[in-house]
Amino acid sequence: MIANKTLTTLTSAEIETIFQELVNQWQEETRGISSSTELILHPAYQQIIGMGEDVIPLLLRELEQKSGRWFWALKSITRHDPVPGELRGKTQSMINIWLDWGRENGYQW
Repeated sequence: MIANKTLTTLTSAEIETIFQELVNQWQEETRGISSSTELILHPAYQQIIGMGEDVIPLLLRELEQKSGRWFWALKSITRHDPVPGELRGKTQSMINIWLDWGRENGYQW
């Protein structure tokens, strides 16, 4: 049972399942919210950040396939921000930079 395991004892499939459940919960419960602050402070988003480095490839996949709402989570987990100041707010450029960063750092998704 997943609930009784610590994150370090979970398989990749279990981590992905938990991640997807949290993403779904976050999307459902924040539908219609435009405030970035409210979005990133939502408990499900915070739990995703709390999952740590194991979810970096999953976040990069979400960025590539769906949206740029994961920048804050990536910055929080990696303690890095590859996006130069002049490109902040340019979502597609930010996505591309993070995806390049992921590839350069050996992540696969």
